[in-house]
Amino acid sequence: MWKPQKQSFIEALSYLDKRRKGEIKSIKTPWAKFNDASIDGIEWNTITVIGGRPASGKTLIADQIIREAFVLNSEQDFRVLQFQFEMLGRVQAIREYSSVINRSYKHLCSADGELSEEDLQRCYTYSKKKVKNSKIDVVDTPQTVDEFKKEVINYFEAYHTLDTEHQKVYTNTLITIDHSVLFKKAPYEKDKQDMLNNLGEALTELKKKYPVAFIVLSQLNRNIDHPDRSEDGKYGNYILESDIFGADALLQHADLVVGINKPAKQKIRFYGPDRYIIDDDNTLVLHFLKCRNGDTRMSFFKAEFEKMRIVEMTTPATQQKRIKI
Repeated sequence: MWKPQKQSFIEALSYLDKRRKGEIKSIKTPWAKFNDASIDGIEWNTITVIGGRPASGKTLIADQIIREAFVLNSEQDFRVLQFQFEMLGRVQAIREYSSVINRSYKHLCSADGELSEEDLQRCYTYSKKKVKNSKIDVVDTPQTVDEFKKEVINYFEAYHTLDTEHQKVYTNTLITIDHSVLFKKAPYEKDKQDMLNNLGEALTELKKKYPVAFIVLSQLNRNIDHPDRSEDGKYGNYILESDIFGADALLQHADLVVGINKPAKQKIRFYGPDRYIIDDDNTLVLHFLKCRNGDTRMSFFKAEFEKMRIVEMTTPATQQKRIKI
C-alpha cells in the first residue's frame, strides 16, 4: 500500500524536531570515535553489523556496549535482548566481572592462583546491584530465522504499554546477535547464504515496525588470512566490505558496517599503504565500511583482553620511508 510522499516529509520534520529537543537520542557507545562515525551513537531503527575474525574483539565490543549502555544513556528508557548462540551465559557473566573488578578471566577462575575472598565478594556485590533492576534478557538456544523473528515480536508485545488512547507503545530495545552464522538453517533454506538473506529481510522488517536497534556480529571470510594480505604496507591489509561473511546478504540491509582487524595477528607491523606503525600486539583497527547516515573512516583502538574491554587510542604514527631490503 502506498502513502503520500508528504507523509514522509512530515514524519522527518517531527523526527528532527524531537532530536533537536533531545526527546529522541541515539544509544551512545563507550567510544567517541564510534559515536562520531555514526549519528552520535547507534540510532534506533537501524542495523549495525560488526565483522571480525575469531579473537579480534567483536564480541568484546558488543559486550562493552551493553555493559555501559544504561550508564551512558541513563536518560533513556530501553531494554536489551541478547541472542547469545556462541557463548554460555556463565562465561559472559565472568567476562563482565573481569571488566568490572579489573581482574583477568583466568584469575577469576583461579587458574593463575586462588581467587581471593575479597575479589569474589566484589563479584557478589556487583551481581546484586546488576540484577536488582536488570532490563537485560538472554536467548541462548540457537534458532531459525523464523523462530528468532517470533521471539522478537513476542518480546515487544510482552513489554508494551498503552497510551492515553489505548494504543500500544513499544519499549525501545537494543538487540544483539552473536553470531549471524550460528542461526539454524530452516528446512526450506538451501544453505547458510540463503539463511542470511532471510535474516537480513527479517531484520529490516522488524526495524521498520518496532523501536529496535540491532547489533549483529559476523565472521570474516577466510581470504583475509591469505599471505598476500599480510604483507606490510599493502592495501590488502584493510578489511573490505567483501570480507564480511555473507556480505551480499547483510550489507544491503545494514545501516552501519564495521570490520575489525588485529594487524599483529597477521604479523603486520606497517599497516596499509600509509604504513601505520603497529607496535602493540593488541592494536585493533575498526574500518567503518558503510555508514548510511554517517561517515566512513578507519579508527584505532586497543583491546585490553585481560580486563575484557576496549579503549580508544591515538592514531599511530606512519613510517616515513619504506625500508628497502
